[in-house]
Amino acid sequence: MTIKAFVIGHPINHSRSPLIHGTWLAEHGIEGSYEAIDVAPAELPAFFARLRSGEFAGGNVTIPHKEAVFALCDSVDPLAKIIGAVNTLVVTDGTVHGTNTDYLGFLGNLDAGAPGWSDSLDAAIVLGAGGAARAILVALSSRGVKQVHILNRTLANAAQLAADIEGPFSANGYEAFAELAPKAGLVVNTSSIGMHGTRFDTLDLALLPSNGLVTDIVYIPQVTPLLADAKALGLRTVDGLGMLLHQAVPGFEAWFGIRPTVTPDLRARIEATLGH
Repeated sequence: MTIKAFVIGHPINHSRSPLIHGTWLAEHGIEGSYEAIDVAPAELPAFFARLRSGEFAGGNVTIPHKEAVFALCDSVDPLAKIIGAVNTLVVTDGTVHGTNTDYLGFLGNLDAGAPGWSDSLDAAIVLGAGGAARAILVALSSRGVKQVHILNRTLANAAQLAADIEGPFSANGYEAFAELAPKAGLVVNTSSIGMHGTRFDTLDLALLPSNGLVTDIVYIPQVTPLLADAKALGLRTVDGLGMLLHQAVPGFEAWFGIRPTVTPDLRARIEATLGH
């Protein structure tokens, strides 16, 4: 019997998920499928009826449905509730369980790209306080980072985020970067700055420790202006593409029963599609 999985969104044709999961299905010789399905917001309840009928083993959820599916799931993982978004659905005996693997993708990406990055990491800076930041905060907290400074243009949004998620978080404006940077071993950009050539104009990365690590969850372009600036200073960098690849691993394992690995070949296949 063919095991079927999916990614839903609206629009959906930009998704790299079918290529990622299709590569793993072929690699492991699994009789399965993974398809991109355009589901408009009004069509979500009908799609969940298809899920409960047993048509699919599960699938991924992308923009704009990550929050809307909460109300439709039969159960939701506690961490997904804290993050405020569901990106992975698993169907068991006609019930739909929602989880969020973005934080695992973030951790897996840094573990692969900068092994040991979280060992004795005292302080980190997170740029941005939108939906994407929530998964990163959960990830950093899970690794025992002692202080995480959230920097955002609108201070109230950073303060709200720090209050929403229990952890060692503080809220600041971007102007606090100069004061906080010398003791920050990690900088994570969770904002959309970096897309379309946009850049942070006021952050002096030279103030970071010489062994500091800079990472960006934006992966188009793969080397954002922030990462380019960090590389020019000799800082360690990890791009955001690996997060996309590593967040896909737990879902594939749940649906198809095999835990896949993120290989250089898979990464190269996805890299070849970027900018197209």
